[in-house]
Amino acid sequence: MNAESTTKKLSLPTLTAMVVGSMVGSGVFLLPRRFGTETGVLGALIAWTIAGAGMLMLAFVFQRLALRKPELDAGIYAYAKQGFGDYIGFNSAIGYWASACAGNTSYWVLIMATTSALFPGLGDGSTVLAVALSSVGVWLFCLMIGRGVQQAAAVNRIATVAKVVPLIVFIVLAIVMFDAGYFRDNFTGGNGIDVGSLWDQVTGTMLITVFVFMGIEGASMYSRYARRREDVGRATILGFLGVLGVFALVTLVSYGAMPQGELAAAEQPSVASVLAHLVGDWGSVFIRIGVIVSVLGAYLAWTLMAAEILYVPARAKDMPRFLRRTNKAGAPIAALILASALVQALLILLLFVDDALDFMLDLTAALALLPYFLAAAYMLKLVISGDTYAVGDRARPRDLAIAVFAVVYTAFLVYAAGLDKLLLACVLYAVATVLFIVARREQKLRIFTRYEAALFGVFIAGAIAGIVMLATGTEDVYDHPEQERHSNYVTDPYRPDS
Repeated sequence: MNAESTTKKLSLPTLTAMVVGSMVGSGVFLLPRRFGTETGVLGALIAWTIAGAGMLMLAFVFQRLALRKPELDAGIYAYAKQGFGDYIGFNSAIGYWASACAGNTSYWVLIMATTSALFPGLGDGSTVLAVALSSVGVWLFCLMIGRGVQQAAAVNRIATVAKVVPLIVFIVLAIVMFDAGYFRDNFTGGNGIDVGSLWDQVTGTMLITVFVFMGIEGASMYSRYARRREDVGRATILGFLGVLGVFALVTLVSYGAMPQGELAAAEQPSVASVLAHLVGDWGSVFIRIGVIVSVLGAYLAWTLMAAEILYVPARAKDMPRFLRRTNKAGAPIAALILASALVQALLILLLFVDDALDFMLDLTAALALLPYFLAAAYMLKLVISGDTYAVGDRARPRDLAIAVFAVVYTAFLVYAAGLDKLLLACVLYAVATVLFIVARREQKLRIFTRYEAALFGVFIAGAIAGIVMLATGTEDVYDHPEQERHSNYVTDPYRPDS
């Protein structure tokens, strides 16, 4: 290996920063309201304990797989393909790609909602004007990245500072101005709103915890660039523990700032609303500026990720050959355009749903569940089969426990996601199968095995149900029973529209 190639390899601190940067995006700025609409302090503590333990097991899964299967680059997609066949691997890639695109769509909604304080016509980010301006932004970013802005290090550094500094300021000020009375009154939930049972409170927070932790596999996605292979797993664990502390603190200190009813009614980004309640309007402006810069940096990173997710399988001939196309600048232009087109389609969809931001956040998390479940299931398969384990290997029982816990946790998340999100995911998987069929025909291979054909049939049935659901508008009940439960919201005097 020459000196030049060595300098291009990523060190442990750099990989850790990638994991932190991937996870600390827009979601953390939305936590106070999302938790406030669902649960009190007790439910939040239980939710973060479950999410922390479950995601830690997933982090261990990616760590173990990076060490035991170092030849499998591109993380999630490669694990699913190796463990369960070409069509399952294809759907893992599609699910993760679509999740990245849905997340990018939520970024535009949040940007528009954040700037609506200055331009009321942008509303909650899903008005016709907001969608039109977001669409312009989508294609401007596509054009910029297509010209070869893959190494936007300066932008990423600015974005990292923009999201970390406001969060630190928020946590410090919220602790200094902490009101134990609010915290006590909010402890069991329902201070100003109606909430369900503790079980309902906890399950209602699960999708947002998945959304904020998305990116935990960031180091494994770029594992081929690691200076040392074992650094991939270490970076995943170190990054995870750091962001878990930040997420839990942002949530819990907010319960000491105002009654839960006001948290539930706070304008998004709710961290800005809480800080404005504590220190005045300058706090809201400070957070909103950080959110916009942070989200734009995250959008750049995840757009590159979305293109990579299609480009890598295309090079392995699991996607149509046109997705391997690059331009003179070396950008995977076909994959980039397709990713931007999906974001555009999702922006248009937002014109027809209620509570656009929460809808897109939950859809993003739901689409990621299949890839996460398959990664955990692949590790379980390795442990049970003994693949890569020597006879009497003491690590095997421990890895079995990790894999079982991760599989159970991801299966629980599928339950918590709700049927409506799963049906919408089926629409995507059914339509995207066209790409799989094209790729198989290009190679003159049999399209489906028997069990793959059965799985495709399940996707078709789910897609039909999902389309009916969209056409009849039944997704409006969506999953947000809290939209009905919270009809008695306390008016928030800090909202511009109050």
